[in-house]
Amino acid sequence: MGNVFEKLFKSLFGKKEMRILMVGLDAAGKTTILYKLKLGEIVTTIPTIGFNVETVEYKNISFTVWDVGGQDKIRPLWRHYFQNTQGLIFVVDSNDRERVNEAREELTRMLAEDELRDAVLLVFVNKQVHGRTASSLPLKLCMTT
Repeated sequence: MGNVFEKLFKSLFGKKEMRILMVGLDAAGKTTILYKLKLGEIVTTIPTIGFNVETVEYKNISFTVWDVGGQDKIRPLWRHYFQNTQGLIFVVDSNDRERVNEAREELTRMLAEDELRDAVLLVFVNKQVHGRTASSLPLKLCMTT
């Protein structure tokens, strides 16, 4: 009987785990964001060939964040990371206006995947220059149904 209450208590108040997939076009800043979350500081990075994975703790939640490279040759491999993903962070470089349509196409393609249908989505607009707004960028990323 005590075991039942222990399991109930842990499920309500214990540490929760979440699997997060962070993707976006190459050079959007995914790895920088990952290590800012993990270490609390900006670190020098190189282009990700493959993936980085880190666990980030916040309150009673343990986020396992998978940062997957965004080069066009690597993007077809993203689907191998979809299974059991509970949260999707799609990173967009606000300074890379020429590739907004490409980013939208990739995001639209991912959102059509059954394995991601229940995942929470965060579109992270990165690299905003002080004094310059990226306010129209979210509208350009809008998907129509």
